[in-house]
Amino acid sequence: MLEITNETDFIFDYKLLNKIAAFLSSQEIELLLTHDEHIHLLNKEFLGKDKTTDVLSFPFDNMGISGISLPLGSIVINVDMARRISQDLGHLVDLEIALLLVHGILHLLGYDHERDKGEHRLKEEEVIDYFKLPKSLIIRNT
Repeated sequence: MLEITNETDFIFDYKLLNKIAAFLSSQEIELLLTHDEHIHLLNKEFLGKDKTTDVLSFPFDNMGISGISLPLGSIVINVDMARRISQDLGHLVDLEIALLLVHGILHLLGYDHERDKGEHRLKEEEVIDYFKLPKSLIIRNT
């Protein structure tokens, strides 16, 4: 289940996003939809990167506590960038947001395309095929 906060003026149909979240995890996931400026600040503060980005993932750790259901983590998606990319690639903004959500949830689940041997890409492609989403972020950036 997604707990969604939308700081933008863009109106979304959240059905697809909720289906993707439920497909990948039974845990609650916090999703923040925001702008270039806000994600830039988060990227600088938490990752030391002084630039905007498309998606950030912040996994939660259960801190060894059992019996308490904590969210899997938080995902921040840059709607401004999603709009630009979707226009450049000729698909709907909603589909770009869905793709960014897939990518972010996989990071929360421990996948890391910068360190693994292709597992993140393969899992992303599986979800993309299942939900008929645009080309993978990992494929686009290689």
